[in-house]
Amino acid sequence: MAFIIENTTQIRVRYADTDKMGIVYNGNYLAFFEVGRTELMRAKGMAYTEFEAGGFLLPLVESHVNYKAPAYYDDLLDISATLDVDAIYSTMQFNYSVYRNEIFIASGHTIHSFLKTETMRPVRPPKFFLEKLQSLKII
Repeated sequence: MAFIIENTTQIRVRYADTDKMGIVYNGNYLAFFEVGRTELMRAKGMAYTEFEAGGFLLPLVESHVNYKAPAYYDDLLDISATLDVDAIYSTMQFNYSVYRNEIFIASGHTIHSFLKTETMRPVRPPKFFLEKLQSLKII
């Protein structure tokens, strides 16, 4: 059975997030995913600043979005982000779902690599990250 960590955060659609039709512009869903991912990591005690301070970056290497229904200015959206901890190797995949109340707006994923800042080369996950994930498994 996979060990999955998850978090849901809420955002309000800004006017700047919408296009001329008053609908959230498609590219902005990746920014919403970033909010979901960042808040998931922060909620589990692994802020991105910790990676950077440890000499690591988490560049995006793949992204995908499925659009199901439009979102509009001033909507409150729930961004759910999950990470299958058992599937982390040299990359990790975050999965996302976006809802407005019970309406399914979008889903997708992003895949991130672990990069050592000083060499700008891909590496295995940092030890502090793996240790933190192990500590989250303790029930």
